[in-house]
Amino acid sequence: MIEGVEREEVAQARQLAADAERVIVKAGTNSLTDHESNLDDTKLDKLVDDIVSLRERGKDVILVSSGAVGAGKGRVGYSEENIEEAQALSTVGQSYLMQRYTESFERYDQKIAQLLLTQHDLENSERFTNVRNTIETLLEWDIVPIINENDAVATEEIQIGDNDMLSSTVAIDIGVDLLVTLTDVGGVYTGNPKEDPTVERIKAVGRNYDEVQAITQESSTNKFGGIQTKVQGARNVSEHGIPAIIAESTQEDVLENIAAGESIGTIFIPINGAIND
Repeated sequence: MIEGVEREEVAQARQLAADAERVIVKAGTNSLTDHESNLDDTKLDKLVDDIVSLRERGKDVILVSSGAVGAGKGRVGYSEENIEEAQALSTVGQSYLMQRYTESFERYDQKIAQLLLTQHDLENSERFTNVRNTIETLLEWDIVPIINENDAVATEEIQIGDNDMLSSTVAIDIGVDLLVTLTDVGGVYTGNPKEDPTVERIKAVGRNYDEVQAITQESSTNKFGGIQTKVQGARNVSEHGIPAIIAESTQEDVLENIAAGESIGTIFIPINGAIND
C-alpha cells in the first residue's frame, strides 16, 4: 500500500466531504450502460436514488453525466467509425438519456434541467458567467442541473474521458464543496484491478500524488478515459481546496456513505484551503 498520507489528514478530508453542502457527482458511461451500450435502467435508477439521498440531507447536487454516445450506439445499433458518426450518435443518445433521467427523477417528484457545454463555454469568461448564473438559478428553484459535453458540435472534446475534466473545471469555477466521480471500479488501486485481483485500493491521495500518478499511467490501458483523467480531475480540484472522491457507482448507498464520512473509494486531500499539505 502506498504510504505518505497522515491519518488525521484523511479523517479531516472525509469530514469535509461529509459536510459538503454543494456536490458535483460525475457519472461515467460504464456507470450508466451495459456491455452492449444500452442504457441500463437499474444503474440509472440507482444513480438517481443515490443523488436523491444527498438532496434529502439538504445538499445541492449537480450531475455531470456521460453516456450520450454510448446510449446512441445501443439505441440505433451502430458503432461509430469517425467523429461525424459519433456526433450523430450523441444526438440520438442525449435525448434518450434525458428522457430516462426525467422518468427516474419523477419517481421523487424531482425536476431536472439539461446544460450542454463545450470547451469554449468554459474558456470564455462571459459565457461561463452565464452558465454559472443559470446553475445558481436552477439550484434556487430546487432543480437538479445535469451537465454533459455538447458532443454534437464538439470535435476534440468528444473523446471519452473529457467529462472528468469538465466536472473538475465546473467544480472549481462555481466553487462546490465536493466532487464525487463514480466509475466501474472502487477507486484508485496499486495496479489495474480488472487485470490483477491482488492489487490494493489506495484510500487517500495527498503527498503521494506523484507515485499514484505513475501507477495509474502504467496500469491504464486507455489513452482517454480510464483512471488517468479521473485522477487528474480529482487532483485539479484538490489543488483548489476541494476534496474529491473516486468511488464505485454500483456500491450500495455510495453517496449516502460518503455523506456519513465513511471510507469509500479514494479521497484526494485538499492542498490549499481547510487542510494544508
